[in-house]
Amino acid sequence: MVRVIAVSNPRLAQAFVDYMATQGVILEVHNAGEATEIWLAEDGRLEQVQHELQQFLLDPLNQRYQAASWQAGSTNTGLHYQQFSYLQTIRNKAGPLTLTVMALSIVVYILMQVLGGNTVMFWLSWPQNGSQYSQLWRWVSHALLHFSLLHITFNLLWWWYLGGPLEKRLGAGKLFVITVVSAFFSGWAQSLFSGALFGGLSGVVYALMGYVWLSGERAPESGLSLPRGLMVFSVLWLVAGYFDILGMSIANAAHIAGLVLGLLMAFWDTRHHTYNKQ
Repeated sequence: MVRVIAVSNPRLAQAFVDYMATQGVILEVHNAGEATEIWLAEDGRLEQVQHELQQFLLDPLNQRYQAASWQAGSTNTGLHYQQFSYLQTIRNKAGPLTLTVMALSIVVYILMQVLGGNTVMFWLSWPQNGSQYSQLWRWVSHALLHFSLLHITFNLLWWWYLGGPLEKRLGAGKLFVITVVSAFFSGWAQSLFSGALFGGLSGVVYALMGYVWLSGERAPESGLSLPRGLMVFSVLWLVAGYFDILGMSIANAAHIAGLVLGLLMAFWDTRHHTYNKQ
Protein backbone atom coordinates (compact mmCIF):
# COMPACT_ATOMS: atom_id res chain seq x y z
CA MET A 1 0.00 0.00 0.00
CA VAL A 2 1.35 3.41 -1.03
CA ARG A 3 0.56 6.78 0.51
CA VAL A 4 -0.45 9.12 -2.30
CA ILE A 5 -0.78 12.44 -0.46
CA ALA A 6 -1.75 14.04 2.86
CA VAL A 7 -4.10 17.04 2.81
CA SER A 8 -5.56 19.28 5.48
CA ASN A 9 -9.08 19.37 4.04
CA PRO A 10 -10.88 16.03 4.53
CA ARG A 11 -13.73 16.97 2.18
CA LEU A 12 -11.37 17.62 -0.73
CA ALA A 13 -9.62 14.34 -0.03
CA GLN A 14 -12.92 12.50 -0.18
CA ALA A 15 -13.86 14.24 -3.42
CA PHE A 16 -10.70 12.94 -5.07
CA VAL A 17 -11.27 9.44 -3.69
CA ASP A 18 -14.83 9.46 -5.05
CA TYR A 19 -13.65 10.65 -8.46
CA MET A 20 -11.02 7.92 -8.69
CA ALA A 21 -13.65 5.35 -7.79
CA THR A 22 -15.52 6.31 -10.96
CA GLN A 23 -12.28 5.62 -12.85
CA GLY A 24 -12.06 2.14 -11.37
CA VAL A 25 -9.33 2.95 -8.84
CA ILE A 26 -10.00 2.28 -5.18
CA LEU A 27 -8.32 4.61 -2.70
CA GLU A 28 -8.57 4.70 1.09
CA VAL A 29 -8.57 7.70 3.40
CA HIS A 30 -7.18 7.73 6.91
CA ASN A 31 -7.14 10.43 9.56
CA ALA A 32 -3.64 11.26 10.75
CA GLY A 33 -3.90 13.98 13.36
CA GLU A 34 -4.66 17.25 11.60
CA ALA A 35 -4.10 15.75 8.13
CA THR A 36 -6.07 13.31 5.97
CA GLU A 37 -4.01 10.73 4.13
CA ILE A 38 -4.96 9.07 0.82
CA TRP A 39 -3.61 5.54 0.30
CA LEU A 40 -3.49 3.31 -2.79
CA ALA A 41 -3.56 -0.47 -2.46
CA GLU A 42 -2.65 -1.28 -6.09
CA ASP A 43 0.90 -0.06 -6.60
CA GLY A 44 0.66 -0.61 -10.35
CA ARG A 45 -1.86 2.22 -10.70
CA LEU A 46 0.22 4.81 -8.87
CA GLU A 47 1.24 6.64 -12.05
CA GLN A 48 -2.41 7.02 -13.10
CA VAL A 49 -3.40 8.25 -9.64
CA GLN A 50 -0.57 10.80 -9.54
CA HIS A 51 -1.54 12.15 -12.96
CA GLU A 52 -5.19 12.52 -11.93
CA LEU A 53 -4.11 14.08 -8.65
CA GLN A 54 -2.17 16.81 -10.45
CA GLN A 55 -5.25 17.65 -12.49
CA PHE A 56 -7.41 17.60 -9.36
CA LEU A 57 -5.15 19.97 -7.42
CA LEU A 58 -5.31 22.50 -10.25
CA ASP A 59 -9.10 22.70 -10.05
CA PRO A 60 -10.47 20.75 -7.05
CA LEU A 61 -13.89 22.44 -7.25
CA ASN A 62 -14.50 21.36 -10.82
CA GLN A 63 -18.00 20.10 -11.46
CA ARG A 64 -16.80 16.63 -12.47
CA TYR A 65 -15.41 15.99 -8.99
CA GLN A 66 -18.63 17.09 -7.30
CA ALA A 67 -20.62 14.89 -9.67
CA ALA A 68 -18.35 11.96 -8.82
CA SER A 69 -19.14 12.39 -5.13
CA TRP A 70 -22.84 12.07 -5.89
CA GLN A 71 -22.21 9.05 -8.10
CA ALA A 72 -19.70 7.09 -6.02
CA GLY A 73 -19.80 8.78 -2.63
CA SER A 74 -20.60 6.88 0.56
CA THR A 75 -21.52 7.99 4.05
CA ASN A 76 -19.23 5.28 5.43
CA THR A 77 -15.96 7.03 4.52
CA GLY A 78 -14.05 6.69 7.76
CA LEU A 79 -13.66 10.43 8.02
CA HIS A 80 -14.67 12.11 11.25
CA TYR A 81 -15.53 15.80 11.11
CA GLN A 82 -15.23 17.85 14.25
CA GLN A 83 -18.70 18.67 15.49
CA PHE A 84 -19.51 22.04 16.98
CA SER A 85 -20.89 21.86 20.49
CA TYR A 86 -22.18 24.85 22.41
CA LEU A 87 -21.71 23.03 25.72
CA GLN A 88 -18.14 22.13 24.83
CA THR A 89 -17.42 25.74 23.88
CA ILE A 90 -18.81 26.94 27.21
CA ARG A 91 -16.71 24.41 29.15
CA ASN A 92 -13.53 25.16 27.20
CA LYS A 93 -13.66 28.89 27.94
CA ALA A 94 -14.63 28.70 31.60
CA GLY A 95 -13.21 27.25 34.78
CA PRO A 96 -14.94 25.32 37.59
CA LEU A 97 -16.02 28.42 39.54
CA THR A 98 -17.46 30.11 36.46
CA LEU A 99 -19.46 27.00 35.59
CA THR A 100 -20.57 26.46 39.20
CA VAL A 101 -22.01 29.97 39.50
CA MET A 102 -23.80 29.54 36.18
CA ALA A 103 -25.27 26.21 37.32
CA LEU A 104 -26.36 27.62 40.70
CA SER A 105 -28.01 30.62 39.04
CA ILE A 106 -29.94 28.35 36.68
CA VAL A 107 -31.04 26.06 39.51
CA VAL A 108 -32.20 29.03 41.59
CA TYR A 109 -34.09 30.46 38.60
CA ILE A 110 -35.86 27.13 38.05
CA LEU A 111 -36.77 26.96 41.74
CA MET A 112 -38.22 30.46 41.51
CA GLN A 113 -40.47 29.32 38.67
CA VAL A 114 -41.53 26.15 40.49
CA LEU A 115 -41.81 27.32 44.09
CA GLY A 116 -42.47 31.00 43.49
CA GLY A 117 -40.15 33.99 43.55
CA ASN A 118 -41.17 35.12 47.02
CA THR A 119 -40.35 31.75 48.55
CA VAL A 120 -36.85 31.61 47.11
CA MET A 121 -36.19 35.27 47.93
CA PHE A 122 -37.15 34.51 51.53
CA TRP A 123 -34.21 32.09 51.59
CA LEU A 124 -31.60 34.00 49.60
CA SER A 125 -32.35 37.74 49.66
CA TRP A 126 -30.19 40.43 51.24
CA PRO A 127 -30.75 40.48 55.04
CA GLN A 128 -34.06 42.15 55.79
CA ASN A 129 -33.57 42.61 59.53
CA GLY A 130 -31.13 42.08 62.35
CA SER A 131 -32.19 38.47 62.88
CA GLN A 132 -30.85 37.59 59.42
CA TYR A 133 -27.46 39.26 59.73
CA SER A 134 -25.87 36.06 61.02
CA GLN A 135 -27.05 34.14 57.94
CA LEU A 136 -23.82 34.88 56.12
CA TRP A 137 -24.86 33.47 52.73
CA ARG A 138 -27.41 36.29 52.37
CA TRP A 139 -24.66 38.87 51.90
CA VAL A 140 -23.82 37.31 48.50
CA SER A 141 -26.62 34.87 47.58
CA HIS A 142 -28.83 37.70 46.27
CA ALA A 143 -26.59 37.62 43.18
CA LEU A 144 -28.10 34.24 42.24
CA LEU A 145 -31.64 35.63 42.04
CA HIS A 146 -32.99 36.49 38.58
CA PHE A 147 -36.52 37.56 37.72
CA SER A 148 -36.88 36.84 34.00
CA LEU A 149 -35.37 34.74 31.26
CA LEU A 150 -33.86 37.85 29.68
CA HIS A 151 -32.42 38.89 33.04
CA ILE A 152 -30.59 35.62 33.70
CA THR A 153 -29.51 35.15 30.07
CA PHE A 154 -27.98 38.61 29.86
CA ASN A 155 -26.14 38.26 33.16
CA LEU A 156 -24.84 34.73 32.59
CA LEU A 157 -23.55 35.55 29.12
CA TRP A 158 -21.54 38.44 30.52
CA TRP A 159 -20.44 36.37 33.53
CA TRP A 160 -19.15 33.62 31.21
CA TYR A 161 -17.58 36.06 28.76
CA LEU A 162 -15.67 37.93 31.49
CA GLY A 163 -15.35 35.48 34.36
CA GLY A 164 -14.28 32.50 32.27
CA PRO A 165 -11.09 34.04 30.81
CA LEU A 166 -10.28 35.71 34.15
CA GLU A 167 -10.48 32.37 35.96
CA LYS A 168 -8.42 30.67 33.25
CA ARG A 169 -5.75 33.37 33.42
CA LEU A 170 -5.62 34.39 37.09
CA GLY A 171 -7.17 31.40 38.80
CA ALA A 172 -10.37 30.58 40.66
CA GLY A 173 -9.10 32.31 43.80
CA LYS A 174 -8.96 35.73 42.15
CA LEU A 175 -12.39 35.29 40.56
CA PHE A 176 -13.79 34.14 43.91
CA VAL A 177 -12.47 37.24 45.70
CA ILE A 178 -13.82 39.63 43.06
CA THR A 179 -17.18 37.85 43.07
CA VAL A 180 -17.68 37.78 46.82
CA VAL A 181 -16.42 41.30 47.45
CA SER A 182 -18.41 42.85 44.60
CA ALA A 183 -21.56 40.89 45.48
CA PHE A 184 -21.36 42.21 49.04
CA PHE A 185 -20.64 45.86 48.26
CA SER A 186 -22.96 46.13 45.26
CA GLY A 187 -25.71 44.52 47.35
CA TRP A 188 -25.07 46.89 50.23
CA ALA A 189 -25.23 49.91 47.88
CA GLN A 190 -28.47 48.70 46.29
CA SER A 191 -30.07 47.99 49.68
CA LEU A 192 -29.65 51.66 50.60
CA PHE A 193 -31.93 52.64 47.72
CA SER A 194 -34.39 49.80 47.29
CA GLY A 195 -34.38 47.78 50.50
CA ALA A 196 -33.60 44.08 50.61
CA LEU A 197 -35.79 42.83 47.75
CA PHE A 198 -33.48 42.85 44.77
CA GLY A 199 -31.30 40.36 42.99
CA GLY A 200 -29.10 39.55 40.04
CA LEU A 201 -25.49 39.00 39.07
CA SER A 202 -25.16 42.35 37.32
CA GLY A 203 -23.31 44.05 40.19
CA VAL A 204 -20.65 41.35 39.96
CA VAL A 205 -20.69 41.55 36.16
CA TYR A 206 -20.00 45.29 36.26
CA ALA A 207 -17.15 44.66 38.69
CA LEU A 208 -15.69 42.17 36.21
CA MET A 209 -16.12 44.65 33.38
CA GLY A 210 -14.18 47.29 35.28
CA TYR A 211 -11.52 44.86 36.41
CA VAL A 212 -10.94 43.19 33.04
CA TRP A 213 -10.99 46.44 31.06
CA LEU A 214 -8.60 48.39 33.31
CA SER A 215 -6.30 45.39 33.70
CA GLY A 216 -6.04 45.14 29.94
CA GLU A 217 -5.36 48.87 29.60
CA ARG A 218 -2.74 49.11 32.35
CA ALA A 219 -1.16 45.66 32.13
CA PRO A 220 -1.69 43.94 28.76
CA GLU A 221 0.70 41.21 29.89
CA SER A 222 -1.94 40.12 32.40
CA GLY A 223 -3.72 38.41 29.51
CA LEU A 224 -7.04 40.16 30.17
CA SER A 225 -8.82 42.54 27.83
CA LEU A 226 -12.21 44.04 27.07
CA PRO A 227 -12.69 46.02 23.85
CA ARG A 228 -13.21 49.70 24.52
CA GLY A 229 -16.37 49.66 22.42
CA LEU A 230 -17.96 47.11 24.76
CA MET A 231 -16.88 49.13 27.77
CA VAL A 232 -18.45 52.28 26.30
CA PHE A 233 -21.65 50.33 25.58
CA SER A 234 -21.75 49.08 29.19
CA VAL A 235 -21.37 52.58 30.58
CA LEU A 236 -24.09 53.89 28.25
CA TRP A 237 -26.36 51.03 29.35
CA LEU A 238 -25.68 52.01 32.96
CA VAL A 239 -26.54 55.66 32.27
CA ALA A 240 -29.70 54.68 30.36
CA GLY A 241 -30.92 52.87 33.45
CA TYR A 242 -31.18 56.14 35.34
CA PHE A 243 -33.55 57.65 32.77
CA ASP A 244 -35.99 54.73 32.84
CA ILE A 245 -36.06 54.59 29.05
CA LEU A 246 -35.72 50.80 29.05
CA GLY A 247 -39.07 50.17 30.71
CA MET A 248 -37.67 47.85 33.36
CA SER A 249 -36.49 48.00 36.95
CA ILE A 250 -32.68 48.24 37.02
CA ALA A 251 -30.39 48.00 40.05
CA ASN A 252 -28.46 51.14 39.18
CA ALA A 253 -26.74 51.49 42.55
CA ALA A 254 -25.45 47.90 42.35
CA HIS A 255 -24.10 48.54 38.85
CA ILE A 256 -22.23 51.69 39.84
CA ALA A 257 -20.85 50.12 43.02
CA GLY A 258 -19.72 47.02 41.14
CA LEU A 259 -18.05 49.02 38.37
CA VAL A 260 -16.20 51.32 40.77
CA LEU A 261 -15.07 48.39 42.89
CA GLY A 262 -13.81 46.46 39.86
CA LEU A 263 -11.84 49.50 38.66
CA LEU A 264 -10.31 50.00 42.11
CA MET A 265 -9.32 46.33 42.42
CA ALA A 266 -7.76 46.38 38.94
CA PHE A 267 -5.86 49.59 39.74
CA TRP A 268 -4.51 48.03 42.92
CA ASP A 269 -3.52 44.76 41.27
CA THR A 270 -1.86 46.33 38.23
CA ARG A 271 -0.01 48.84 40.39
CA HIS A 272 1.29 46.16 42.77
CA HIS A 273 1.52 43.40 40.11
CA THR A 274 -0.42 40.90 42.22
CA TYR A 275 -1.75 39.00 39.18
CA ASN A 276 -0.15 35.67 38.37
CA LYS A 277 2.16 35.74 35.39
CA GLN A 278 1.37 32.39 33.79
